[in-house]
Amino acid sequence: MKKDFLSFNDIDEHELESIIADAMHLKRLKSAGTAHEFLRGKSLGMIFEKASTRTRVSFEVGMTDLGGHALFLNPQDMQLGRGEEVRDTARVLARYVDAVMIRAYKHANIEEFARHSTVPVVNGLSDIQHPCQVLADIMTLTERFRDLHDLRLAWIGDGNNVCNSWILSSALTGMEIVIASPPSYQPKDALINQARAAGGRITIVTDPEEAVRDADVLYTDIWVSMGDEQERAERLKALKGYTIDSRLLAQAPPDALVMHCLPAHRGEEITDEVMEGPQSIVWDQAENRLHAQKALLVRLIAGGMPSE
Repeated sequence: MKKDFLSFNDIDEHELESIIADAMHLKRLKSAGTAHEFLRGKSLGMIFEKASTRTRVSFEVGMTDLGGHALFLNPQDMQLGRGEEVRDTARVLARYVDAVMIRAYKHANIEEFARHSTVPVVNGLSDIQHPCQVLADIMTLTERFRDLHDLRLAWIGDGNNVCNSWILSSALTGMEIVIASPPSYQPKDALINQARAAGGRITIVTDPEEAVRDADVLYTDIWVSMGDEQERAERLKALKGYTIDSRLLAQAPPDALVMHCLPAHRGEEITDEVMEGPQSIVWDQAENRLHAQKALLVRLIAGGMPSE
């Protein structure tokens, strides 16, 4: 595995399978109350440019579970907030901690940090990728289906950072990704072409009903992400009709599952009825952020799980 996990370009199919298997093992250990301090004495620096609930808590609790320590770092409390260059901060932090997780507005800043860091760097979310979320989602679907090959996931709404990570992961999982978005909110052609060249099956449509037909999973995310607030009115208008509601869900197979990476704006991209309904696995996804990221950290910091 590469030093860093910035996107699904950094792992191969075998590594993904191993991380998911380790995550399930760690989940069983936690459920049983069994100690699993595989990162005892290790530290994770966590830089947050954006607000966070699931990412911050799951990484912090994860390091505690593993016997390590996590440090919350607000750029405004660091020299980064006073103009220190990213490369200088990266070099210094690498002398103190064993890995760094960054939640940033610009993906390019995470890439620059990783280039100058001698310790692993994890993308905790950027404007174009959210690989840790999709890692947890893949774990969640693996718990349900075991084999993900030939599953069909229908993405409904804005082709955002989470959607981009699903696109890149498709060549590793064997899943078909069907994206229903208005033309101006579809993923970039370059990313789609890259995924297709690697063997991913990506289909772009504009009709949500076409996307959910024969889908095993329906997935959505908020329409107005952090940093896009000034576009709120425009986005709500463009994405009207892309809500996962009971009417759209009825167009999918009766056993289709519904996913949302949270936070949700109920009544916009998803209705309360669907989110609280029996086909929703939203809370399983949220929990699995913890277990999947623990497996990832053990692999990046310690080289993998110790032999049984």
